[in-house]
Amino acid sequence: MKPTALIAEDERALRDELTEQLGALWPELDIVASVADGIQALLMLEEHRPDVLFLDIHMPGVNGIDVARQASGRAHVVFVTAHDEHAVAAFEHGAVDYVLKPIAPARLFTTVARLKERVMRPPQRIDGVLAQFAPAAAPAARPFLRWINASVGQNLRLITVDEVVYFQADNKYTRVVTADGEALIRKSLKELSDELDPQQFWQIHRSTMVNAAAVGSVVRDLRGRMMLRLKQRDESLHVSDSYTHLFRQM
Repeated sequence: MKPTALIAEDERALRDELTEQLGALWPELDIVASVADGIQALLMLEEHRPDVLFLDIHMPGVNGIDVARQASGRAHVVFVTAHDEHAVAAFEHGAVDYVLKPIAPARLFTTVARLKERVMRPPQRIDGVLAQFAPAAAPAARPFLRWINASVGQNLRLITVDEVVYFQADNKYTRVVTADGEALIRKSLKELSDELDPQQFWQIHRSTMVNAAAVGSVVRDLRGRMMLRLKQRDESLHVSDSYTHLFRQM
């Protein structure tokens, strides 16, 4: 079976150049997708499950480091970067490789030679290598959840957390409600609350968590209960008494 690869690079000319050079150096490699941003890269990762990822580090939306974290242990990773301050220290461990921009054929030849050996073995987990990208002086911080893989019918949809209007518990699932629809995930509201930015998502009920930026106004219904009207949805959300203090200044 042919090895497969995904290219994620926001510069069209560089994507085409990398595709052309790989075709010359490794004609057996099947490039199953070539995309311009991290969101598409994550979708193609799930759809095609490629053996190798060529990832631009700096991409709009979701960067190459985030995509690599998602692919850790699932694919061999090569970073495409214009900067080498991280490259030599982090990549020469052998878990991942790198290609500097502009792409030099001799360097890409070395990368391809390494990949031909590695692609016959299961990919390594690279979380430790990726951790070296964090600035040494920066305090250790838990990264907040940035996107969600959710089911819409028989399809898988990638939803960024900024798109979410609210989450709501639904039996064994959690509803992910956006401005234009909804999806389901197999993750509890408690798990989500531990992973989301508490400044952005507020618990308003034991079964509901709302994106604060999606709240249009706060009202009282005929029974005196506090309700949230949403900017992009017609329904209103009930706020339990335990959480009304969050909205006293609104």
